[in-house]
Parts: sequence; C-alpha cells; structure tokens
Amino acid sequence: MNVDLDCLGLLCPLPVIKLAKTLPTVAVGDTVTVLADDPAAATDIPAWCRMRSQDLVSAGENRYVVRRVS
Repeated sequence: MNVDLDCLGLLCPLPVIKLAKTLPTVAVGDTVTVLADDPAAATDIPAWCRMRSQDLVSAGENRYVVRRVS
C-alpha cells in the first residue's frame, strides 16, 4: 500500500515533520510518497531517511518515495 502526502507549498521543516508523523501509520514494507516543492526537501528527506534507517526508494521532480523499514 502507498500513502500520498501532499506537502506542496510547505516550507522546511514541515514536509519532514509530516513524513515523520505519517510513516508510523503505514505497515512495514509500505511506502509514503511525499510531494514537496521546497528546495530544502531534496536534502532534508534523504537525510531524515538515513537518520531514521528508512528506505528512500526514489527522489526527484518534487517526489520522494519512502519505504517503512521498521
């Protein structure tokens, strides 16, 4: 299952905060697709995934797919 998270127009750190609140609501192995056009999201979301040991499946064009690992 995938959950879409629309963060377009939101500035840092809101996309990461919304991702952090949403990820625990999906099952391990499921994904959250974050739509974020804040330039900081390009560094913040991958960094958050590394710090939280979650899997960044893809990133680009204001779209980030994160798989819940644990």
